[in-house]
Amino acid sequence: MAMTSSTTSAPVGSPLHPRAGRRCHNVLNALHTTHYFSPDVGRELAPLGITHPKAVNFAIRAAALGAVGAGTVTATFFNYKPDTVARFVPEIWRTAAPEDVLAARLRAVDTTLRRLLGDEAVASPEMAEAARLALRATEACSPSGRPLYAAHAALAVPDEPHLAYWHAATLLREHRGDGHLAALLDAELDPVEALVSHTATGKSMTPTWNLNTRGWTRDDWDAAVERLRGRGLVAADGELTESGVALRKAIEERTDRLDRAPYEHLGAADVERLTELGTVFAGAALQAGAFPADLLGKA
Repeated sequence: MAMTSSTTSAPVGSPLHPRAGRRCHNVLNALHTTHYFSPDVGRELAPLGITHPKAVNFAIRAAALGAVGAGTVTATFFNYKPDTVARFVPEIWRTAAPEDVLAARLRAVDTTLRRLLGDEAVASPEMAEAARLALRATEACSPSGRPLYAAHAALAVPDEPHLAYWHAATLLREHRGDGHLAALLDAELDPVEALVSHTATGKSMTPTWNLNTRGWTRDDWDAAVERLRGRGLVAADGELTESGVALRKAIEERTDRLDRAPYEHLGAADVERLTELGTVFAGAALQAGAFPADLLGKA
């Protein structure tokens, strides 16, 4: 894998573009997210007694919080139906200890990344460089008001560069995600309204994927659409109105502001380099079939 610094890289000390952190986060998050769709996760958790896909999802993401109850998972995950969470939490912790789930998750991530990227990329100098840059960015993350980030930040950094890179991507994902929830609350969007409005941008999972994974019903979805129409955010055809587009833009911009510290700490040139490296790794994972073909879209 040959990757060299871009000849148009931002000079050291240059100001950070307002969306540079978002662009960097997006490619890092893409690689982090691969394990949610990986069969390796289910294979690792099955011997622990966790086999239902929703139980697997709750376990691997919530394990860093410890053996918490359904209320904590509902609050921190935000857009899952409370009844769905309560069906599996805290029962999952009576089945497997959080530390065992975390160990299984890391084994699954190792297998997944090796399968998607190949051993050459996993062992490459570029992977080690990406891990160093991403970990340096996390030095400026704040745990205050960010429970999922804080829980994952307390975990040990894996020794192998590809796992350290994935760990840092996880921290940066949860840091931004926790801030994003604050922006959604400020916009007065409830969990289903947040899903509906994001899907209407065309940049989210389809309604089918959202309903299947988050536990809401079609009636829940349709009721949220009606509430958004009542606020003038969604048109009769289901598309965002000008006000809806403006609101989603404002949410992302506020999320950017709340998440700017790690990328300002890294600096414009290194953010650009990390984005470049992350784009190659995420692209390789995509080409290797990391995600379902019907995952994204409005319908």
